Amino acid sequence: MSDPLPPWQQYLLNAGHSLTQGVLQLLYANVCWGCGASLRPDQKHFCDTCRHTLTTDPLPSCPRCSSTVGPFSDIGDGCHACRGQSFAFDRTLRLGPYEGALRELVLKMKHHSGEVLAELLGELWAEQLAPRLHGTAIDAVVPIPLHWWRRLGRGYNQSATLARALSHRLRVPLHTGWLWRSRNTPRQTYQMSPEARRANVRGAFRLGSGVDARGKTVLLVDDVMTTGATASEAARPLRSAGTAQLIVAVLAHGHG
Repeated sequence: MSDPLPPWQQYLLNAGHSLTQGVLQLLYANVCWGCGASLRPDQKHFCDTCRHTLTTDPLPSCPRCSSTVGPFSDIGDGCHACRGQSFAFDRTLRLGPYEGALRELVLKMKHHSGEVLAELLGELWAEQLAPRLHGTAIDAVVPIPLHWWRRLGRGYNQSATLARALSHRLRVPLHTGWLWRSRNTPRQTYQMSPEARRANVRGAFRLGSGVDARGKTVLLVDDVMTTGATASEAARPLRSAGTAQLIVAVLAHGHG
């Protein structure tokens, strides 16, 4: 096995691959964004295999924190990962675990050239999520914000792009100004303990001016959840503003 590349080389490699995918999609509209295979005329953006892989969650998950659980786990008050923890949100919906094809696409869309991919993945996610929210009256879709400095470096907020697709499909207003990030927190890494993750983002989110969230059911959107620390801190100002229910929607759940 070859030695791992230095971080800067890996970044350039990933960015170059994402750019190549973007150019391919512009030149060849019938190329699958997941695997690069040619698409049939009746297929759109993703082949049948990738579409099924990306939208089929192979494992049961905790409705409170979206962690993968065993088929016979008692999750009435949460799972082993979140039981006893206090969250500012009520429940979580995920597309799938942070692994395989879904993980690869999430990593690709985190680069400057990944916005189109985020839009297409958001559309695919919205198709799968809408039936699961049937009967739940969502009043607002709110993305978890990036700090302005990080957004400047990336070129866009992937959570806002995903939230736009969900807003369009659910026919619910999108509110990108309801939350803002007051400080540029260090990245949450898998090397950090759950306690360190919570401390890292504590107090990092603020409510936008003039927001009236009283009595509303809010869908809070992010790309990946691990311990729930970021989502809970982002939900806290909305909870203090009087929201009736806070549901977190994430593309993927990763292991802490």
